[in-house]
Amino acid sequence: MSQHSAAPAPTPTTDSAVATVARRRDWWRDAVIYQVYPRSFADSNGDGMGDLEGIRSRLPYLRDLGVDAVWLSPFYASPQADAGYDVADYRAVDPMFGTLLDADALIRDAHALGLRIIVDLVPNHSSDQHEWFKRALAEGPGSPLRERYHFRPGKGENGELPPNDWESIFGGPAWTRVTEPDGTPGEWYLHLFAPEQPDFNWEHPAVGDEFRSILRFWLDMGVDGFRIDVAHGMVKAEGLPDLGSHDELRMLGNDVTPFFDQDGVHDIYRQWRLILDEYSGERIFVAEAWTPTVERTANYVRPDELHQAFNFQYLATHWDAAELRGVIDRTLDSMRPVGAPATWVLSNHDVTRHATRFANPAGLGTQIREAGDRELGLRRARAATLLMLALPGSAYVYQGEELGLPDVVDLPDEVRQDPAYFRGAGQDGFRDGCRVPIPWTREGSSYGFGDGGSWLPQPEGWGELSVEAQTGRPGSTLEMYRSALAVRREQADLGAGDAVEWLPAPEGVLAFRRGDFVCVANTTDAPVTVPAHGRVLITSGDVEEAGGKATVAADTTVWWTTV
Repeated sequence: MSQHSAAPAPTPTTDSAVATVARRRDWWRDAVIYQVYPRSFADSNGDGMGDLEGIRSRLPYLRDLGVDAVWLSPFYASPQADAGYDVADYRAVDPMFGTLLDADALIRDAHALGLRIIVDLVPNHSSDQHEWFKRALAEGPGSPLRERYHFRPGKGENGELPPNDWESIFGGPAWTRVTEPDGTPGEWYLHLFAPEQPDFNWEHPAVGDEFRSILRFWLDMGVDGFRIDVAHGMVKAEGLPDLGSHDELRMLGNDVTPFFDQDGVHDIYRQWRLILDEYSGERIFVAEAWTPTVERTANYVRPDELHQAFNFQYLATHWDAAELRGVIDRTLDSMRPVGAPATWVLSNHDVTRHATRFANPAGLGTQIREAGDRELGLRRARAATLLMLALPGSAYVYQGEELGLPDVVDLPDEVRQDPAYFRGAGQDGFRDGCRVPIPWTREGSSYGFGDGGSWLPQPEGWGELSVEAQTGRPGSTLEMYRSALAVRREQADLGAGDAVEWLPAPEGVLAFRRGDFVCVANTTDAPVTVPAHGRVLITSGDVEEAGGKATVAADTTVWWTTV
């Protein structure tokens, strides 16, 4: 017996979908949230760049996939020095993506289909083309606008050295010296990321006032929540002390740094939560908080702060039963005391897709340059997906992972756009590989992405991984996702909760029960025999049953129901 599938969930009518959005309480506790990277999802006007109208046209696909909400990466007005994470105007849509009217139409259509919309918020830094920063430069030293950023005089005899030893996450110094209006070398400004992304000074009251206004602007537009970029940043240690050692410059370090995970960020989120709770419909905050431990992550989701935080410790865990069980237990144990749901994620726009990470040996990190064993990677990715969707809490799906897309590891240097790629000693800068536009059709100049090619080249043969090629094909990764999400909604014991009951299992195998539901994940490279736990709901690979026993293939996850 192999590749069990459940029938897709029925398509809701518009009226019933709207009613579902309105009445379902605590929807975010077990939501499956789909990340759209706007420039790479769908292009409506043939300019090679995805846009809001393209996303809007594909919303029925996301509804039919079975997700609950859509998270949109930034589409704000931006010079695009870091793919929109350098925001020049937080209340405007960049022309490459459309207009505010397009955003309004997208939100309305999503709600009509029963989907919620979560937008990115980038509060740690702005673009250097933000009006505040441009005025700060033009007005020179002593400008009140400079107090809204971190401007400092340099060290050394003539101020020629940076104010401290901090380095950018993208590589190189975290400080850039400006040329003053009179043409002389002047003060330095802090940017934990690219020089085009100056950090806000959150000690200045105008910064907090501005972002509270921005929150209300988009809430009034109808968005259902915000994903907070660099939620662990914003507040810096008093006096901006030297780091002393650069071992902590990774996003996921081993301790709190002077610029990340400072306790002061929680005061900001308590203020924001008061605003969010004024609005109906259970709007939510989601933290991108890279913290040393899941225990530190739990601080962000205390009852009066944010609702969810990404579980990067889980994302970075190898395909290994013992390691996975450890991070699952630590996550559930950490979230339970604060009453927040666990979240689970395998891929996003900043890391190598998990179908490629799992294709390579463990220990290479979350940015990998090698294609590895494609068949092995896909098999493990499918199994990891079913394991993730079986865990209590909320799950995140990055666009294209439902197609089993690998990372594009062989992009020519001349087409790369990741700013970290061009900055020496920072991250590897290979995030472009997970941002290649996704394929919709078997053929066409960009496999259905748009009529005018794509901003990053798609690999030859991409069409065979497309939505068109996989739809209706038994055993395809897309149909597995559709079936799994339908089963997840139908099974009362799946979704929300804060615990699993671990069952005895062979070495290298995870087995747990949740009510009448049982999940078994074989992370080894050989078949294993386990008890058959009832009726098979879905599997990621081959399962053979006989005499009350089940033989589960290597790198395979299976779901059972005992009723």
